[in-house]
Amino acid sequence: MLRRQLNKEFNIISIDLPDHGKSQHSEQFSFATYAQSIIHLLSSLDITTIHLVGHSLGGKVAMQMALFQPDLISTLTVLDIAPVTYEPRHTNVFKALLSVNLAQIDDRKEADEQMSEFVSEASVRQFLLKSLYQDNETGDWHWRFNLALLDRDYALLSKGIVSEQKFSKPVLFLKGQNSDYLKASFTKQTIEFFPNSQVRVISGVGHWLHAEKPAECAKHIRTFLRN
Repeated sequence: MLRRQLNKEFNIISIDLPDHGKSQHSEQFSFATYAQSIIHLLSSLDITTIHLVGHSLGGKVAMQMALFQPDLISTLTVLDIAPVTYEPRHTNVFKALLSVNLAQIDDRKEADEQMSEFVSEASVRQFLLKSLYQDNETGDWHWRFNLALLDRDYALLSKGIVSEQKFSKPVLFLKGQNSDYLKASFTKQTIEFFPNSQVRVISGVGHWLHAEKPAECAKHIRTFLRN
């Protein structure tokens, strides 16, 4: 969604995290392992500097990357997440994903109907359904992400970032107005890691701000990168 808004102005590489999209599946979640896998990929592509953007879990991994290897990151944009430990937040999302009877659905519409019991926002369901695909040979439906692992290790995904380093380059945090992922009480811990950071608010949206208002999110990112 954001890529379509920005790809005419920037050379964009969209990277699937491990256990997501077409990336390899792992046995256990780790921020450090995820971050190092992306750093390794960028090295293999001979990419030496990037502007890094990440949302939610991707935002936490992006923060971990910036703290691990700051020379690689020119700027960091984090969508609606802080480097802190959270109480479980995605219970309904996991319920929605697990509710889909993959063995019996005929198309995405049926999956969408099953998920709607737990996730009311159509834009969020459509974002999640991008990871649902049908095997061309068998006709079976599958999730591209490692749902079993992500559901099992959700407590690890919810933990905060651990680092003794700081990232002093420019950082933009984009907050959904109706989301409480970026509370004022998180500011002190965030500034300790990212002293050169700023926050902008996207009005009328929640945690999935890039799915609900991709054009406005892209506008803020574009302005940030041009300054």
